[in-house]
Amino acid sequence: MTSTSLVRASGAVRSRPIPAAATASPPAAATATTHDKKPHPIARNTAQPFDAGWFDNIRVNLSAAERRVATLPGRRSVKKDAQAGWLLKAITCIDLTTLNGDDTAERVRRLCAKAVAPVRPDLLAALGFADRTLHTGAVCVYHRFVATAVDALAGTGIPVAAVSTGFPAGLIPHELKLKEIEASVRDGAAEIDIVITREHVLTGQWQKLYDEMRDFRLAAGDAHVKAILATGELKTLRNVAKASMVCMMAGADFIKTSTGKEGVNATPLVTLVMLRMIREYEARTGFRVGYKPAGGVSTAKTALDYQVLMKEELGRAWLEPDLFRIGASTLLADIERQLEHHVTGRYSAFHRHPIG
Repeated sequence: MTSTSLVRASGAVRSRPIPAAATASPPAAATATTHDKKPHPIARNTAQPFDAGWFDNIRVNLSAAERRVATLPGRRSVKKDAQAGWLLKAITCIDLTTLNGDDTAERVRRLCAKAVAPVRPDLLAALGFADRTLHTGAVCVYHRFVATAVDALAGTGIPVAAVSTGFPAGLIPHELKLKEIEASVRDGAAEIDIVITREHVLTGQWQKLYDEMRDFRLAAGDAHVKAILATGELKTLRNVAKASMVCMMAGADFIKTSTGKEGVNATPLVTLVMLRMIREYEARTGFRVGYKPAGGVSTAKTALDYQVLMKEELGRAWLEPDLFRIGASTLLADIERQLEHHVTGRYSAFHRHPIG
């Protein structure tokens, strides 16, 4: 056993033992769990009073963090039936997304149909899933298409997530951001992916970031809120760590890396820092906050790396859609290709697995 200490704060962040190797089998019930029931009911995060002492002294050991993430590709290996199990679990955690300027209602309906039936029935039958319900964690769209997606997904149990608050830049007036959240909730969105004002982070205005996030949470009501940090624009890992803590302190249900529109989106390095902040927040408050990488998670292999990192850093509960989502558009097609290879021994052409 080895241990690595990456992030130090004034409070409870400490090193955690790192297992010498990941388990070779899928997580317990990974191939049996469906969204028909929630095996890990999560008490919703409650906002805490603003306290700069929670994050003022945070430091990130860059070299230790880089060493930690460098171990993932070479030291972790999940193969054959175990890999199929992990990939099926990954599908249940995908926020299947379309956020393009040329989106149409019909494209959104096709995306919803894929979310309901993400893997071909013959492949599911070959994998022993013919009698199981399998679908993605959510469908994520612009506000304009929330009502369309809600109608297309009626009766499926799949929530609709709406990007909001002037996505992706987040530079519209604050009052309009709140109105957009409220409008998406009225149209039926069960989850709201908000973007923070990066200026608050870059200029160290942490109270303003807290107040903004608190207002977003209040405007969303019962809808769960994912706070998009746009980590590629925050300049330093220390800023990423502080922004993560402030957003959780203000009531975010999830913290999310990116809009997918930045030059640099989700990376294992920022993921590690954000996961350590989630661990710190749980230690302080007892509340579990979810995590969502978005942008650049396009291959089954990358999804597996994120799953292993989640399990090692936070534990089994964070492999469920209640606490883990992957924002992606093309990832599902590659996972389906890998599952077909597992069943037939042949790789399928990418275009045979369209998502919308």
